[in-house]
Amino acid sequence: MKLEILEKNHYYHIFNRGINSDIIFQDDDNMFYFLKLIKKYLNNNVDIIAYCLMNNHFHLVVKIISEESLATQSFSNLFNAYAKAYNKQQNRTGSLFEKHFKRKKIQDENYLKNLIIYVHKNPENHGLVESFEDYKFTSFHSYLENTSAKEKEYILGLFEDIDNFKYAHKEDLQGFKNLAGLENSNASLNLQNLKDLVGLKDNQ
Repeated sequence: MKLEILEKNHYYHIFNRGINSDIIFQDDDNMFYFLKLIKKYLNNNVDIIAYCLMNNHFHLVVKIISEESLATQSFSNLFNAYAKAYNKQQNRTGSLFEKHFKRKKIQDENYLKNLIIYVHKNPENHGLVESFEDYKFTSFHSYLENTSAKEKEYILGLFEDIDNFKYAHKEDLQGFKNLAGLENSNASLNLQNLKDLVGLKDNQ
C-alpha cells in the first residue's frame, strides 16, 4: 500500500494502534510521556490540532508546517522514542505499533470539523467514560482555555465561536466504527456516517 505524502500546509488525520491491538499505554504516566515526546519531536514540523490517546491506539489531527521529509522523520522519531522507552519499562521486545502509521489527508473544512469532534468523543464512543468531557487525554479542554494560538483561533473560527464549538460536541456519534478496527459496544446506528467521515473501507 502506497502511503500518502505529508504535504506542507495541509491537514492530516494521523492514527495507529498497538501491534495485534496490544496495549500501548498502560497508565496515565505512559500517556503523559507520549504527550511530552510529541512536543519534543513534532514542534517546528507539525501543529497539533486535536488528539486523543486510548489504551491501545491514538488519534492526532495535525497541520504539516515543514517539508515532507522533515515531518515524516519527526513522526518516526516520536514513535521510535516512545516504543523504545515503553519496551524498556515493560521488559518487552519487538514492535509496539502496527507498521507504518496511518495518515489521511483532510480535504475540506467540514470534514476537519467533524473529525475533531469524533477524535474528542472517542473515549465516550468506546464506553470508557459516560461523558467525553471527563476524559483527560484529549485536546478538548485545551480549546476551552484562554490561549491565542493561531491554529486554535482558526479551528474555533470554523465553529464560529467557543459556544458553538461546545454545542457541536453534543451531537450523537454513537454507532461509529473506530479507527483501531473495533466496533463500539453500543454500535446500533448505520456505520456509513463514519465511513464517509474517515474514508474507511469495510475491511479496515
